[in-house]
Amino acid sequence: MTRATLRAPSLLSLLLFWCLAVIPPGAQAEEAAASEEWYQVDALNRGLGTTPDKIDRTTPRSALESFIIQANNGDWLAAAHMLDLSDIDEMEQRTRGPELARDFKTLLDRKIIIDWYALYDRPDGMNERGGAETPMAGKPRRSILLWYVDLGDRPVPIRINRIKPKNSEPVWVVSRQTVDNLPALGDAFAPSALEKALPTVLRQEAIWGLQWWEAIGLPLAIAITALMGWVTKKILSRGMHRDRRAAPGSFLVAIRGPVTLLVMTATMGLISNKLFIFSGRIDTILSPLTVFGIVAAVLWLIVNIADVIIERLVSFDGGELSAIGEGQELRRAMATRVSALRRGGIVLIAMVGVGIVLNEASVMQSLGISLLASAGTIGLLLAFAARNILSNILASLQISMNQSARIGDKILFRDYICSVERINFTYVQLRIWTGKRLVVPVVDFVAEPFENWTMQEHFTLFEVILRLDHRTDVTPLREYYHRLLDEYGLRDDPDSRGVYVSNHDIWGQEVLFLVPSDDPNTGLVTANEVREALLAKAREIDCDARPVFPRHAPMDADAVPAQS
Repeated sequence: MTRATLRAPSLLSLLLFWCLAVIPPGAQAEEAAASEEWYQVDALNRGLGTTPDKIDRTTPRSALESFIIQANNGDWLAAAHMLDLSDIDEMEQRTRGPELARDFKTLLDRKIIIDWYALYDRPDGMNERGGAETPMAGKPRRSILLWYVDLGDRPVPIRINRIKPKNSEPVWVVSRQTVDNLPALGDAFAPSALEKALPTVLRQEAIWGLQWWEAIGLPLAIAITALMGWVTKKILSRGMHRDRRAAPGSFLVAIRGPVTLLVMTATMGLISNKLFIFSGRIDTILSPLTVFGIVAAVLWLIVNIADVIIERLVSFDGGELSAIGEGQELRRAMATRVSALRRGGIVLIAMVGVGIVLNEASVMQSLGISLLASAGTIGLLLAFAARNILSNILASLQISMNQSARIGDKILFRDYICSVERINFTYVQLRIWTGKRLVVPVVDFVAEPFENWTMQEHFTLFEVILRLDHRTDVTPLREYYHRLLDEYGLRDDPDSRGVYVSNHDIWGQEVLFLVPSDDPNTGLVTANEVREALLAKAREIDCDARPVFPRHAPMDADAVPAQS
């Protein structure tokens, strides 16, 4: 290695050190700060010629306003000065520029809704009033996102950038990357053949920035969509005449609703994308609704098909599950767990559907409420409105998992003797022994105590209480009680039968008769029949001049406690 080779790096190091020492620190800081406020280029749109004085590109707002004014006036060459044509050869800029300006105007009309409040009339594009929730508040901007436009299977950002050519002031123009995508975007959202064939009068502006053909075409598209939905439902309902409640195990009934929604959504999508290319004011509503309709239809179809399969494999009939017999405990537990898994699956599917819609359709931005969403207002409102629903859903899952009340269980709730028919998301459906249905919010059902007569074992002791005179001899009624239970074939053991004087007061004595039952579904009826027979026997004894029932004056009738 020669000495000259060793000396070269040393000379370069000295030269670099000298340059840094010569350049003042203030100039270095100013250059770094300036690089954060704009993009430096050698030249901008040199092939378009001199920039007309009638356009103003100094601020984001003035640049877009100038473009729209020149485009509306038909001066496409002047409008082209608002585009960054750096990727186009200078010899072709004067020819390609107006064409690309037309494509960008089509994009503004068809897909983009400009948020003028977010375009500040400052050269640095700074938002000086934003709070802590606005990340770019108080900072100079050199690039502003206007919108996202779906092109094929990818979203394309539409941006304007602040560009500073050498020896010129910085200006705001449509970004070079956006300009590169303009030909494809222009072809994708250009007026359809039907729109081009419409009379000129229908392509003039009507109301709310819409053209007359849009004001007429949108109701027409809705009518065609509704007609297709009606026809589809009629075709799928032909010969069935049944609903989901009447035929929960029918695949044809299960697919009728989702397929109808899918056909309606597909019809609206074809009309809005092929037949009529609506402007951004309408498209920002139709596009999210189309995505939401497709996702909802597919998920609805999955849930309904799963329900049909579950209905065929597991019975949820409350009357059938409430029967007492071998294997019924397992069937009730299985039905309750499957019902819980179904609800959990629906919640998961709903979350997936919402995620798909938000990801694919950009709902928040498309509906123009991104400012509220970013501040968390929408999230707070939804959380407040859904707090009861979420509480009920979690409570229903809690019941199903801890098995405190299973489908088919016989329970005593609020003095109602009933069986559990359904455990839904927000309510529990109970069937009273009279055949009526009691609907209770799940949160209320969990919060109140209730008796479960079939939770662990089916054997139940029912109580029959008679109020008798103090002088009554209970022995004849006790003997008749045992004979009566023998006739019914009920259990005969000391823990299951018994006649006891359970209480007494000035009005008489209370006699308790225990009625055992191995089936809670029929035990109450048996206890009532035993009560009726015991009362008949007591009246018979009372008629033999041996007092059995307490004697009270009419004025004391209201003071006598009610009989159980």
